[in-house]
Amino acid sequence: MAETDVIYLDNNATTRVAPEVVEAMLPMFSELYGNASSMHTFGGQMGRYVSRAREQAAELIGALPEEIIFTSCGTESDSTAIYSALETQPEKRHFITTRVEHPAVLALGHLLETKGYDVTWLGVDSRGRLDLDELAAAIRHDTALVSIMYANNETGTIFPMRDIARIVKEKGVQLHVDAVQAVGKEAINLRELPIDYLALSGHKLHAPKGIGVLYVRRGTRFRPFLRGGHQERGRRAGTENVPYIVGLGKACELAGRFMQEERVRVSALRDKLEQGLLEAIPNAIVNGDVEHRLFNTSSIAFEAVEGEALLLMMDQFGICASSGSACTSGSLEPSHVLRAMGVPFTYAHGSIRFSLSRYTTQADIDTVLEVFPPIVKNLREISPFTRRG
Repeated sequence: MAETDVIYLDNNATTRVAPEVVEAMLPMFSELYGNASSMHTFGGQMGRYVSRAREQAAELIGALPEEIIFTSCGTESDSTAIYSALETQPEKRHFITTRVEHPAVLALGHLLETKGYDVTWLGVDSRGRLDLDELAAAIRHDTALVSIMYANNETGTIFPMRDIARIVKEKGVQLHVDAVQAVGKEAINLRELPIDYLALSGHKLHAPKGIGVLYVRRGTRFRPFLRGGHQERGRRAGTENVPYIVGLGKACELAGRFMQEERVRVSALRDKLEQGLLEAIPNAIVNGDVEHRLFNTSSIAFEAVEGEALLLMMDQFGICASSGSACTSGSLEPSHVLRAMGVPFTYAHGSIRFSLSRYTTQADIDTVLEVFPPIVKNLREISPFTRRG
């Protein structure tokens, strides 16, 4: 299927690499191929490109360049942060996170339980919101780390990070934030927000897959996850991936430049899509906190249909989105996020996440509004969940 035939509304899964990013990267694959760690001039100029990208990433999140560590992805950044916090505080065996984290943190929390750590899993309400009193009460003298995502990847719900950081730091505990979905969409200033570790991923903000960042606040005790060479000031071994680092830097620059414009234009498209679907399709509900969510994200649950069937039918029209259920992994259970929110099974099973980007057009939204309601209607007619008189 050609790109022109695709209506891509799955940008929380991955994004198109921006043309400006591709243009910035291309010389690094041909004439500028040196090793950034080499002593000679040819390699040294690669080091200057890496330094510039580090400055661009730092500027986007209000950090210092020396607080930026380049990694391969958000998952590596999350693992590095969590293991570092635990290894530098071996006497503390308590870890706090939420039930709605991305699997990059969720799976690690379950692994820590098998290694003897006491893990507290914070719940959410029906709109996916945390109880900050529960967070405060959960922190103990032996808590090594609190790990809470900035924004949920399924529903787009944004957690009150300023309040979370205040509570955690008042208790003298380290805070790790998976901000993979938020960076580039939310204005983040780590000069004012007392977070110790923050993870971001390039492919969620129009950079390539395979590049990420871990922010480590200056003065935070740190242990590397990958050991070997001296790269990244000894904090992350492995030859610097210069083309992808340069691409991420450019993407961060573009994200900062277009963020406010995107907030206005993309949120208007999201709202048009969401309102149009809710008006055309009965028995549909929006998942998450509609007042505090990412401007590009709409998660809608449709009663008495299966998410997998909706995706397959949309795919015939070239429409790309994601299901809120785990059907594609062979499970009939809704996602852990929707289960934690208590979304009724017959709704959760038919949840679809639409996530837009700066490349989404009015024509894309109009097409979805035209073809999606009949898809739901047709599937409900054959659904075993449909109530019949």
